[in-house]
Amino acid sequence: MSILTLSKIFVSSKEGWPELEVIHPSIAKIFSLLVLPLSMLPPIMLYFAGTHYGDEFLAGFSAKPWMLIAALFFVAEMMTFIFMGWLIKAIAEANSVGIDTHDAYMLAGIAPIPLWLSSLGLLVPSLLFNTVVSIAALGLSCGIIYHGIYALCHMHEEVVAASITQTVIGAGLIAWALLLIMILPI
Repeated sequence: MSILTLSKIFVSSKEGWPELEVIHPSIAKIFSLLVLPLSMLPPIMLYFAGTHYGDEFLAGFSAKPWMLIAALFFVAEMMTFIFMGWLIKAIAEANSVGIDTHDAYMLAGIAPIPLWLSSLGLLVPSLLFNTVVSIAALGLSCGIIYHGIYALCHMHEEVVAASITQTVIGAGLIAWALLLIMILPI
């Protein structure tokens, strides 16, 4: 699958997703080649930014235990991946829509890619810049979830897909907020 084709999953339910279904990578492959490496980016970038210019974001941030924060953040990301795969499947089934476990976890592994990559914004010591980058990444992740649910559930009803997406995104936002809030009190 080309990067051009893969880039279409952000904006289309018909392009990119059928190819992912055909490739049908195993959950272990998705985890080891996608989730694990990309989920290491945010903790590494948090550690880097916190230890190099944390006070430029907020006063007192440089003094935080960034190694501990990074490790806890990584563990929380792994737990979030497991939870989101289960949640996508459960919400789809609650709406009488079928999605197999593999596809639910594939979507849970693909949807946070923009969020993981947005952590590279921490190379720029600007809270405003990183806020804008994070909000844009969140929008792209929402697009992936909507189009992924519509495509992988083989839906023909946009309202049901939007309803499932809204619930998944709501839970994802709570998980994302908890990951970010984790940084403040430590």
